[in-house]
Amino acid sequence: MTSATMTTPAGARRRTGAGAGAGQLAGTWRLLRLALRRDRVMMPVWVLVLGGSFASVAGSLTSLYETAGQRAELAASMNGNSSLRAMYGPVFDDSVGGLVSWRMAAFGAVLAAVMSLIVVVRHTREEEETGRQEMLSSAMVGRRAPLTAALLAAVIANAALALVIAAGLAGSGASGAGAVALALAVAGTGVLFACTAAIAAQFTESARLAKGLTAAVVGAAFVLKAAGDSAADDGSSVLTWLSPIGWAENVRAYADERWWVLLALAAAVAVQAVLAYTLAGRRDVGMSFLATRPGPAQGRISTAFGLALRLQRGALTGWTLSFAVVGVAFGGLTGGAADLVGDNAKTREIFERMGGQAGLTDAFLAAMVSVLGMVAALYIVASVLRLHGEETAGRAEPVLAGGVGRIGWAAGHLVIAFGGAALLMAVGGLGLAVGYGHELPAVLGAALVQLPAIWLLGGVTVLLYGALPKVAVASWGVAGICLALGWLGPAVNMPQAVMDISPFTHLPKLPGGTGMEWGPVLALTAVAVVLAGAGAVALRRRDVLT
Repeated sequence: MTSATMTTPAGARRRTGAGAGAGQLAGTWRLLRLALRRDRVMMPVWVLVLGGSFASVAGSLTSLYETAGQRAELAASMNGNSSLRAMYGPVFDDSVGGLVSWRMAAFGAVLAAVMSLIVVVRHTREEEETGRQEMLSSAMVGRRAPLTAALLAAVIANAALALVIAAGLAGSGASGAGAVALALAVAGTGVLFACTAAIAAQFTESARLAKGLTAAVVGAAFVLKAAGDSAADDGSSVLTWLSPIGWAENVRAYADERWWVLLALAAAVAVQAVLAYTLAGRRDVGMSFLATRPGPAQGRISTAFGLALRLQRGALTGWTLSFAVVGVAFGGLTGGAADLVGDNAKTREIFERMGGQAGLTDAFLAAMVSVLGMVAALYIVASVLRLHGEETAGRAEPVLAGGVGRIGWAAGHLVIAFGGAALLMAVGGLGLAVGYGHELPAVLGAALVQLPAIWLLGGVTVLLYGALPKVAVASWGVAGICLALGWLGPAVNMPQAVMDISPFTHLPKLPGGTGMEWGPVLALTAVAVVLAGAGAVALRRRDVLT
């Protein structure tokens, strides 16, 4: 019998956590204050960066499409391209606010969902996995207080996000009911997936699996929305309505707002919250409803690399499939890049700044390759930080107590992290070339040229983990800054000195341009090797976290 499938008898439940007189929610406010204190850096960064991007996009669109005629032409082009509708959704209104809603509603909802799942899982399943929740539950803490505190923290984060979005849009000249509707749609989707994460935390034994399961639901919701939007240009597809992200889109901010869709979001939140609370009341601390399958004692996981591969193969498979799909989708857009931009010189300039050369098709390909590279940087950070998760959860200590040294143990995970990044870029490059139908060697080579910058961010993560494990999570901030610079920098014409902070800025812009430049590629690779080596040395010398 495994503890993963056991539920606690009623008598045992009465003996756990707060006493019968303390109530199910005793200690909630103290746990909430603790959660907000722990997230005092991460949460504001998420809120300000994501919320501020709405205002940045509004300002960029205002400067790019100065007349109503230009905006109407853009809207017609978007709605007439099924691939673009799949990615961004249909345009319901050609005002600046309507274009911001088209550009940001779906992506904002996805990022709000990611923020929410991180907050909820961190303060529920992760607390149980590390043993801290059991210690807290021995005091006057109600049985459902941890879940309540986690959900309240997510609600606070999304409420702050809604305020920042609405205020930013108002400051950019896109105020009114549309700003409120868009802000509530994005924040409501974030709260909805916070409840999804709360449910996932009841079914899995590890925070990693809870995050992965919730992320898979978010991905499936986006795929449903994309399929529905590709089929219909007015958001009316059944597939779009099956997706919560499609609901956020169908609020139709700035275009005769559908406030009742927000009520549907609220109803879905209520249903999921009730389910999460019901499940939480039927299991004991540290247990779950899905048993973890024991792995083989010998064979492929008898080595450090085999163990690392088994632990990370699910995530790597998911990332690889995603890159293949996205690569093909981006490639399908390439052929119509010139038609999409038309005669708008400013839009052409943005793609050329991202792509680094005057040929629009090559610039578009280079820009898409760069986007794939920046997303792959998130994978390498997550993969390297798996070492930190294994260590803090106490699973690394038994491995290191045997015949495996620290460097060997870490090397298994680092091979998956750095080699996996190379696999992602190769698959993404192949998908891009297949979708475009031309230039396979050139596009694949352009994708692989992104690796030195990706590996450098991986090296930063190794160094932080090895030398300063308690602040290793700051690696996400470094990767996030690079992603923001690459995504928003060209659109707002950010100063070159600021853009140079990102290692991706220094890479040759391929395909096209002036050709391959080996100097920056070799320099970034060397820096990545030095950073990873320094992190490994620091790991070998410090104490294991307990």
